[in-house]
Amino acid sequence: MAALDGGPWSARAVVHPVPLYRIEGEPQRRGEGLYDRMQSVGAHEVLVENRSHDRQLWIANDADIERFLILVGQRIQDLKRDQRFKYISIFKDYGAVAGQEFDHPSSQLTATTFVPRRVLYELRAARDFYVQKERCVFCDILVQEEKLGVRIVEIRGDYVASCPYAPRVPYETWIVPRTHESSFERAALGRPGVLLDLAALLRRTLARIRSITEDFHLVLHTSPNTRQGSRSLGYWKTIDDDYHWHIEILPIIASKAKSYTFKEVYFSPLSSETAAQRLRDASPGN
Repeated sequence: MAALDGGPWSARAVVHPVPLYRIEGEPQRRGEGLYDRMQSVGAHEVLVENRSHDRQLWIANDADIERFLILVGQRIQDLKRDQRFKYISIFKDYGAVAGQEFDHPSSQLTATTFVPRRVLYELRAARDFYVQKERCVFCDILVQEEKLGVRIVEIRGDYVASCPYAPRVPYETWIVPRTHESSFERAALGRPGVLLDLAALLRRTLARIRSITEDFHLVLHTSPNTRQGSRSLGYWKTIDDDYHWHIEILPIIASKAKSYTFKEVYFSPLSSETAAQRLRDASPGN
């Protein structure tokens, strides 16, 4: 992908130097008593966000971030063509406590033959809400949050940054599109210019969060691979109606500098309303 300023490239995907998953082979899922075992088949890529070593997302220009987001959409779309892969995860770990691997601005991608547990919980909950009310739960949340305003951090065009009602960690922030769409890649690769507001809001939101703490996890939640239908799970049947792609950002506060991965019950000493107010007051850059 060529850079607008004449450089050879602006964002690119490369195979991770020590991949967790490899593209060759079949999962070969099999039982070992009560347990399952499978081969580590999948994909693991490093998504280089831009070619400048010191231009992280919160200081990059919006055009570079837009090109990076387009790359994300392209890689998801490409890997979903492989029916072995049920889910494509996009994530960024920044800071030593978060487990950052590379100094150069980058995110990572994994394609797996299973749907990650937390995403599966979310898919099931969204489907159950839709079965009861025939509406998208994320759309309903957006309507309520915009009406109340107290947990909104910023609205930019079609995108809303807000602190969720029940956060897992202090200053947890989600970026959600107002337009209903289950698939990030469909939104990203649709009409030109649709990602410019998202690029600006992502940059400004990360700048606000970094006024509180340097370390964070960021993850994109999008729809699973609908080419990989399940006979026992029903969440693919209404997914275009019941699911809504979004970005989740989990800051790591020094006093809470430990893994959140294995918690089943979350506690935050800071209310979402206070967190949103402090983030609104923080400087988002330009």
